Amino acid sequence: MTGGAGQQKIHVEVVLAMPDRQEIVALEVGAGTSLAEAIKLSAVAEKFENFEPDLTRVGIFGHKAKADQVLRDGDRVELYRPLIADPKEVRRQRALKQAKS
Repeated sequence: MTGGAGQQKIHVEVVLAMPDRQEIVALEVGAGTSLAEAIKLSAVAEKFENFEPDLTRVGIFGHKAKADQVLRDGDRVELYRPLIADPKEVRRQRALKQAKS
């Protein structure tokens, strides 16, 4: 993040959703702030017990992004949690169940 008193500010949100609740933190950060810096500034992961952010599982508006990506005004940073079940396997099991009915 670059410094300076006259630095332009941008507005971003950092989002973390768990099965039982979600947290959205709105931030005003300096232009040039990276995705990883915004996550740290938001402290959103600290609001969830036993959650460790994985900076390889992050995105902006539903699209995978890198931790060093520079944010733009209005970006929504999303932290993704590991999948509990493989979606392909869930669909396969559902199809088998429906075939038996």
